[in-house]
Amino acid sequence: MQRIIPYIIFCIVSALLFSCRATKYVPEDQYLLQNYKIESKKGDYDKKLLNEYIKQKPNKRILFWRFYLSLYNISSPGKDNGFQNWLRRIGEPPAIYDEDLMLKSTEQLGLHMRNKGFYEAEVNDTTLFKNRRAKVVYRVTPHVPYRIRDITYFFQDASLSSMVLKDTATTKFKRGELFDVDVLQKERIRIETVLRDSGYYAFSRDFVYYEVDSALNDHLVDITLGIRNYPKVNSRGQTVHTNHPVYSIRKVHMMPDMRALTYDRNLDVDSIHNDTIVYDSIYLIYAREPNIRPSVITQKNYIIPGTLYDASDVNRTYRNLSSLSAFRMVDIRFTEVDSDPPQLDCDVMVAPATRQSYSVKLEGTNSAGNIGAAANLSYGHKNLFGGSEQFDLTFLGALENIKPTDDQVDSTYTGANIMQEFGVEARLRIPKFLLPVRTDQFIRKYNPQTNIRLSYNYQKRPDYIRTMANASFGYDWRGTEKIIHRVYPIEASLILTPYKSDFFKEWLEGTYLFYSYEPQLITDTRYSMIWSNQKLLKSQNFQDVRLNLETAGNLLYAGFSTFGTRPEDGNYQILGVDFAQYMKADIDLRSYIFLYEDISLVLRGFAGVGYAYGNSRSMPFVKQYFSGGANSIRAWQVKDLGPGSYNDPDESEYPNQTGDVKLEFNMEYRFKLFWKLEAALFLDAGNIWSLSSEDDREGAGFEFNRFYHEIAVGTGVGARAIFSFLIFRFDLGIPLRNPYAIEGSNWLPRNSGITGSDLTFNIAIGYPF
Repeated sequence: MQRIIPYIIFCIVSALLFSCRATKYVPEDQYLLQNYKIESKKGDYDKKLLNEYIKQKPNKRILFWRFYLSLYNISSPGKDNGFQNWLRRIGEPPAIYDEDLMLKSTEQLGLHMRNKGFYEAEVNDTTLFKNRRAKVVYRVTPHVPYRIRDITYFFQDASLSSMVLKDTATTKFKRGELFDVDVLQKERIRIETVLRDSGYYAFSRDFVYYEVDSALNDHLVDITLGIRNYPKVNSRGQTVHTNHPVYSIRKVHMMPDMRALTYDRNLDVDSIHNDTIVYDSIYLIYAREPNIRPSVITQKNYIIPGTLYDASDVNRTYRNLSSLSAFRMVDIRFTEVDSDPPQLDCDVMVAPATRQSYSVKLEGTNSAGNIGAAANLSYGHKNLFGGSEQFDLTFLGALENIKPTDDQVDSTYTGANIMQEFGVEARLRIPKFLLPVRTDQFIRKYNPQTNIRLSYNYQKRPDYIRTMANASFGYDWRGTEKIIHRVYPIEASLILTPYKSDFFKEWLEGTYLFYSYEPQLITDTRYSMIWSNQKLLKSQNFQDVRLNLETAGNLLYAGFSTFGTRPEDGNYQILGVDFAQYMKADIDLRSYIFLYEDISLVLRGFAGVGYAYGNSRSMPFVKQYFSGGANSIRAWQVKDLGPGSYNDPDESEYPNQTGDVKLEFNMEYRFKLFWKLEAALFLDAGNIWSLSSEDDREGAGFEFNRFYHEIAVGTGVGARAIFSFLIFRFDLGIPLRNPYAIEGSNWLPRNSGITGSDLTFNIAIGYPF
């Protein structure tokens, strides 16, 4: 009976929602828009764009189900109470077929095709009615498109020609291409960008015009691109057209103080010199004692007196200053100066952020049935030394009830069966490179940051005590708008296990994991690259790529092997502790697909490998891969899956299931429910494997002719509460396929069914990916 309870619940909920007819609240003389279809013949155009011009679309679907319409249909319009109003508010009323919107869609499709160069395109529509439902079919026949035969340029201001035509490779349209109106608009934007980056502050795309001659044969057009002169009012009040003015920067006033925002722009800066500092030819105006060093601000500034106006430099300055933790708002304004040649005064106004903050976070944990609680106390300072240094200090405490078997705890150990964890972490982020040479130009261009981190963690379990001290020093910077680089030249970790119970020592003896619980010193170097084409504040499809490379112990090993004597046990040591030697690389690929504004499909793929050699017989435990848990394959608990087809026969409480190779694929379908609640359906697949020949866990090794038979598969549902400051997530995972051999089929529903004990609950903060 227990095995079929989940299926019974699913059937009851489905019956309640599916039982409501989709046309329940459709008036008798009208039709529900069931679907629409665009039939288009092959042509040199993007068929996916056609959907954007459909003015009426059917009710949103979650997979194949009109979920929101079903919620609306459950309500009773005749009843006016809180619950009924709530159902109608979160639901979606039926999409009633509208002939006017259908005709408007046909018109817009035709206009779009003409804009793309298909001036003879035909768009027809047909509506099919059946069972009070309507289905619309749009048929697009593109015919032969018009192409560009010749391009001519006409500049009333001849000085513009060299800048507009100097880089023909970036021109948005070329001879032989389609006569695409959207591409012509992109060329206007390109010209505007080129000129505004070259001192033409008053230039806009409206000065660019086209003349098109289509009176040719063979579907060809000739295009003349022209740029009008600049209109200017002379001393007699008449409008005359002259060459476009080129502006230079006269003065730059930077005000890193909210009170300074009220200063009089017409006031001579020299008259307020008591509140003004001149640094690198920039006037820094303070209304009180300076709270940040002048060099920190000017290093982020691209707007330099005496140079030509450059719109890209303005954007870079805004981006750089906004990245400083000491500021919460940046506003850049320009004022034209009555001078010949034309000049601009620039005001950069910055509002400081709250310097110090405190936060407390409490959470409950449930790891493999072990109940616990954790608390974080954090302190933050956004301008620690007056250089916009971001300092964070966090204290961690956690307790968890451990349920060991009778023989798992050493009889001499008198502590309770409680896992205790305490830690402290200090982070310092400095908005520049800490190097012995000046890097002003690099700071302006790439907005770098230096990161320093110190941490200590103490973990006490009934069976062992482990401590880990860590220190790291590294840099990150933005190479382009889409790429972030992170380099950590040095990171050191010292891992000690000062106590092990007798039972734990016996359990480890002779196993591959023995080396993971020995004292270890890790000195590694890491590089990470993050590429993303996400556009802020836009629900558009985007992709992420995250690459990580790491190596440890090579320089130490080279030094010891060259100048030292190899010890008898084969491992070199520092202060009596083996140092780790390994290489590790992994890649994380993510794709975010927005089906509707509040419905999305997220795909993720992960592949990673680590290999220990030289001074190490195994990867350090903290550097090994694991599977399962809230951010991995959610149908299994953390470190409860793999490696390979290995199955812990004793179901040990010790974290035994880690590996050197990890492959994982995740798919999540997210959709909004109501208020701040969001739901998700997910499918996870993957596993971990070991590379070491010394690994004694049966089936743990990675083999090309076998690994795909050891892929675990899980599915499930999730709920998320979306708040402005955090995302609280709850996922219920259901295993579909076990990676290890069992009697019958590895696919659980087909073999033995799924019971309540198979369900895995995950509680976490934030999205899984």
